[in-house]
Amino acid sequence: MIRITLPDGSVREAESGIDGFAFAESIAKSLAKKAVALKLDGKLVDLSTRIEHDASVEVVTREGGADALDLIRHDASHVMAEAVQELFPGTQVTIGPVIENGFYYDFARAEPFRLEDLEQIEARMKEIVDRDEKISREVWPREEAIAYFRRIGEIYKAELIESIPGNEDISVYRQGNWLDLCRGPHLPSTGKLGKAFKLTKLAGAYWRGDSRNEMLQRIYGTAWATEKELAAYLTMMEEAERRDHRKIGREMDLFHLQEEAQGSVFWHPRGYVIWQALEQYLRRRIHKGGYVEVKTPQLLDAKFWEQSGHWGKYRENMFVVPDEVPSVDDEAPILSGKSTLMALKPMNCPAHIQIFKQGVKSYRDLPLRMAEFGCCHRNEAHGALHGLMRVRQMTQDDAHIFCREDQIQSETEAFCELLDSVYRDTGFTDVSIRLATRPEQRAGTDETWDKAEKALGDALHATGRDFSVAPGDGAFYGPKLEFHLKDAIGRSWQLGTLQLDFVLPERLDASFIGEDGAKHRPVMLHRAIFGSLERFIGILIENYEGRFPLWLAPVQVAVATITSDADGYAAEVGRLLEDKGLRVETDLRNQKINFKVREHSVGKVPVILVAGKREAEERTVSVRRLGSSDSKVVPLDEIVKLLTEEATPPDLVRQAA
Repeated sequence: MIRITLPDGSVREAESGIDGFAFAESIAKSLAKKAVALKLDGKLVDLSTRIEHDASVEVVTREGGADALDLIRHDASHVMAEAVQELFPGTQVTIGPVIENGFYYDFARAEPFRLEDLEQIEARMKEIVDRDEKISREVWPREEAIAYFRRIGEIYKAELIESIPGNEDISVYRQGNWLDLCRGPHLPSTGKLGKAFKLTKLAGAYWRGDSRNEMLQRIYGTAWATEKELAAYLTMMEEAERRDHRKIGREMDLFHLQEEAQGSVFWHPRGYVIWQALEQYLRRRIHKGGYVEVKTPQLLDAKFWEQSGHWGKYRENMFVVPDEVPSVDDEAPILSGKSTLMALKPMNCPAHIQIFKQGVKSYRDLPLRMAEFGCCHRNEAHGALHGLMRVRQMTQDDAHIFCREDQIQSETEAFCELLDSVYRDTGFTDVSIRLATRPEQRAGTDETWDKAEKALGDALHATGRDFSVAPGDGAFYGPKLEFHLKDAIGRSWQLGTLQLDFVLPERLDASFIGEDGAKHRPVMLHRAIFGSLERFIGILIENYEGRFPLWLAPVQVAVATITSDADGYAAEVGRLLEDKGLRVETDLRNQKINFKVREHSVGKVPVILVAGKREAEERTVSVRRLGSSDSKVVPLDEIVKLLTEEATPPDLVRQAA
């Protein structure tokens, strides 16, 4: 007999070798009907898995949260692949993983898929669900598996098997008469998948993500536990498409991107106004919070990145250049070994340590909070670039806090307070925190990681904030806090971060003189609030749908005339508002007022002041707010005072209170 510990702490005895279904049935027949998998000693496994030893076991049902959802999405990708091969014989299946909110599968097929094909594939998927095909795992000999997939024309699968390490099983899942190479786990049958899925789009993708390889066809889909969840997600996606920052950016003339500068943004005057408003706001906040601001080079010798460990970790994502210009007659120094290498910085931390190391630092100098709006470059793949959300050139609101170990808690508390306040000011109130712990590949000893994780966890506990743990998601040099915020339509974005680092100060030889007169290593807290200004502005555009609060709007007020009789008065109104610091556009064009109002509304101008002959005589304006068809006549002095107050950034409002 073996002892099985359940999630509630209770213990059951069972025969060694009992499978997951039989164990669930021993608890309750109703549980066995709903069961789709097991969590065996924390690892998700097939329901058919046999329990051979004392273990902790959780029976996972379709309503079992993230684990069940991953299973549903994984199986949806397999059911889609089976449907595709039934409908389009000769198509090869390659790789089909679970992704955030859904799944995809890459196919090799000479003829391109059409959007109309997706409906047909979906219909066949539902037929496969109705068949309730049994799903079972088989382990095959390596050479037999390679030979089989080559024989049926699945050359990509054969190549995948050849790349699997020799000590790993070749795991094949049979789904009715269809089978696929897969590690699993899977649902017990296709009937357990349900029909809450939708195929969403087509895209191209290189085999194994390498542009030197063949181009494949990717079909994306989403899958959920219930039809209600699917409907809610599709509604959110429709809303997200309507709010797409690239579309709104064009309409508002904020920025553009072009092929000749992949992943770099051309900011137009109106877009750069938003940038400057945010940068100036955050600069005031961090200066008040005791930060000093620095500026560091774009191009640094590779030795800094080797010493820090970034060279081994991020080398393929760095833009690297030789430290001399090759002559026409000479081969490139980078090939001939005549030159050292330089790299555009992908992050600011090694450069900030170089500033810290200038001169002797005492324990009395700590904490030293060093901030930089630092321009960084990362060589992201072309296919991963996405508007402002994923770029190659970014400006981070970066800072590094050099402190003593006894200051970790107070600095964490101060940062969390600052971050919460900044997010509230920019319109985000739903913020969750994850403590990301040591990844598999990391720098530093286990003892160092034990100390770092305990210190950051204790500091977070001291703030009184709720948080969850994300095992293995830490930075390679230390654990981190991730701050996830929800926008107006319920999407979650990971923006702010606080990383606790004992490793880089050691690697780059940073030290301070302690109270005992000896040298000590500082603790380094890497932290950001916006993350990058590009991405944060993209998120703001979508969150507000371009309808920014007045303090952030690129054009805050449009003053439009009804007739030319009011031109002089309208110009005076514009000057009065500009003198108060507002961003004003005065529209004296010989156009009908409805045309002007509509055009400024499309441009998302928050306030339109309309002036005609009567308003000029009475020194009033007709006020129309964005999104409202109503207007109100207000005395000029009153509206100037009201808009001046409303356009004041929130930190300055508090300062004046």
